[in-house]
Amino acid sequence: MSVKKLEMPSVELLEAELKKEQYKKSYGRILRSTVFLLLVVASTAVLIAVLLLPVLQVGGTSMTDSLQDRDIVVAISGKKYKTGDIIAFYYNNNILIKRVIANAGDWVDIDRDGNVYVNEELIDEPYVTDKAFGECNIELPYQVPDGKCFVMGDHRKTSIDSRNTSVGCVSGDMVVGRIVFRVWPFAEIGILK
Repeated sequence: MSVKKLEMPSVELLEAELKKEQYKKSYGRILRSTVFLLLVVASTAVLIAVLLLPVLQVGGTSMTDSLQDRDIVVAISGKKYKTGDIIAFYYNNNILIKRVIANAGDWVDIDRDGNVYVNEELIDEPYVTDKAFGECNIELPYQVPDGKCFVMGDHRKTSIDSRNTSVGCVSGDMVVGRIVFRVWPFAEIGILK
C-alpha cells in the first residue's frame, strides 16, 4: 500500500480562490441592490402614473379637432377647473374627455346656432370649429348644481355631454384630472390648451 503525500496549494492559488469568493459575494450584493432599486423605481412610476399623472388614450371623436381618436394624453390631478380646461372623468366604467364650460352656480345657455353663453356672456371658443346645438335635452338656461361642472365636447354635433341628461354635469369626485399634454402621435406632441 502506498501513501500519497498531499501538496499544499500555493499562496497564489489560495489568493485567487479568495478573490473568486469575494467577487461572488460582491456580485450577489450588487445584483440584489439593483433589482431592489428597479422595483422601487417601477412602483414609484406606477404610483405617479395612477395618482398624479394618469396617462390616457382618447377613444372617439367628441373632442375633434383638439384631440383625435387614439391620441395619448397626460392628465394632472386637481380640484379646481376653469372654463376651457379639458378634463377626464369617470362615467359608466369608462373615462370620458370633455371641456369645462361652466362651474357650480353658473348659468349656461346655448342658442340654436350652437353659441354658448355662461352667465349671459358669450364664451370665446377658438377650439370649436363646427358649432352645433347637438343632443340637448335639458331645459335652458341651465344652472350648474353645487359641486359640479358643465362639460361639452369640442365636436358639438356628435358629443354626448352635459347637454344631455344621460351624462349630465360632472362632480369633482368623478374627475380623473385636467388633460395638459399630448404624448402621441409624436408629430402632435405638446402642451394642450
